[in-house]
Amino acid sequence: MSEEPRSAPSGDFVQSLARGLAVIRAFDAEHAELTLSDVARRAGITRAAAGRFLRTLEQLGYVRASTGSATGSGSATGVGARFALTPRVLELGFSYLSAVSIPEVVQPHLERLSHEVDESVSAAVLDGADIVYVARVPTRRIMSVRITIGTRFPAYATSMGRVLLAEQPDAAVQALLTASAPQALTERTLTDAAALRAELARVREQGWALVDGELEPGLRSVAVPVRDRRGEVVAAVNVSTSATRDTVEHVLDAYLPRLQAAATAIDAELRLI
Repeated sequence: MSEEPRSAPSGDFVQSLARGLAVIRAFDAEHAELTLSDVARRAGITRAAAGRFLRTLEQLGYVRASTGSATGSGSATGVGARFALTPRVLELGFSYLSAVSIPEVVQPHLERLSHEVDESVSAAVLDGADIVYVARVPTRRIMSVRITIGTRFPAYATSMGRVLLAEQPDAAVQALLTASAPQALTERTLTDAAALRAELARVREQGWALVDGELEPGLRSVAVPVRDRRGEVVAAVNVSTSATRDTVEHVLDAYLPRLQAAATAIDAELRLI
């Protein structure tokens, strides 16, 4: 669960800060409550270190101990204690969201698009080898994992990720694919580096990406890029649907044109910022 620095640590690298962030990242939708041992294992640190970080985060209001466990300085070492993040953690992400205009600009367009196609639509940005959702309008549950703002998926296996990767320099793409070590998430996932590079070249040429059952069986999605006033790709938007409900042909014929129109409208608004 813990993440290594994306480049060799410099003399300015603060390891304790990195470990503290790893403790926060140890919690997710499937692990909303964790014991001290769980946190230590998922963050890749010792129990003693996990206890110190949990005590600090609890005192700062970012972590709470489960009802019945001791509070204060002893809570993170209490036998049987369970811990969870508090809503205050949202402040950390909101600092980013409030500093950029993309989610605010994109959301109304996604709402209109979702109404037109009656499917779930999303927007994401590239963060390293992953995409991160920054806006979304769900219509129905089409994945086993609940997608929310901040959800991350490997870029290589997603339509939005491929749109975003396709705009990266070849050297950067190679580095990102190496870092992500593509794995087969389904029997259809494209993992061969050469095949992925060829697919990204095709996406770059046609201006859109279709992923069919590579992230999760039965999930189809089509994505297009979003560009800022300089013409640089800053995000991607997509329409997701179920393979049992929509054929590939219908996705491309009915959804893609509307998706492209929405992206064009978003681009025009971003050019004014």
